[in-house]
Amino acid sequence: MSKRFAPATERNKTPLLAVLKSQLPESGTILEVAAGTGQHAAFFAPRLAPRWWLPTDLNEANIASIAAWREEADASNLLSPQTLDVLAPRWSVEESVLPAPISAIVNINMVHISPWSCCEALFDGAARIIKAQAPILMYGPFKRGDEHTAPSNKAFDQQLRAQDPRWGVRNLEDVIDVAEARGFSSGVVVPMPANNLMVSFIRV
Repeated sequence: MSKRFAPATERNKTPLLAVLKSQLPESGTILEVAAGTGQHAAFFAPRLAPRWWLPTDLNEANIASIAAWREEADASNLLSPQTLDVLAPRWSVEESVLPAPISAIVNINMVHISPWSCCEALFDGAARIIKAQAPILMYGPFKRGDEHTAPSNKAFDQQLRAQDPRWGVRNLEDVIDVAEARGFSSGVVVPMPANNLMVSFIRV
């Protein structure tokens, strides 16, 4: 069975959708970087029409899962998943023919389970492909002022670093520094359930 299921994704999809509705532009193609199982794409796309939704991921098992969720969702504005490596000097989507230009990037639960270079590369790629006033919306756990916001986040950070020392809950101010160095201003920070944040960055 290629369709994968993540309980946390099922729990956070509704509060995430509420923020996306308030922060995304009203048209264009929304690029989801690191789309994971595909549950979010299948849930968001029909509820965010007429925007197009383009899910991408590096992991081939995830690509297969996204395709399976897409088939089940049967949403006309949900595009076929594409393989995307944020560390590539040029992203695959930059060569793609899309039904509308990319007007925003959504990145959920990636930067803490990937090397720091992936965070930097995310903004490098975004700077190439989105225009002024377009947002990046980033969701996940973050430290603030280099301090964890909850004991559960501290424990999660320790668990991540035990799996891979290159991983870990990131300091939000460090992410903002990376974004600003690449032409993005920090926007709203929305507290979310389970001690997570949705953070927006706007292309200057």
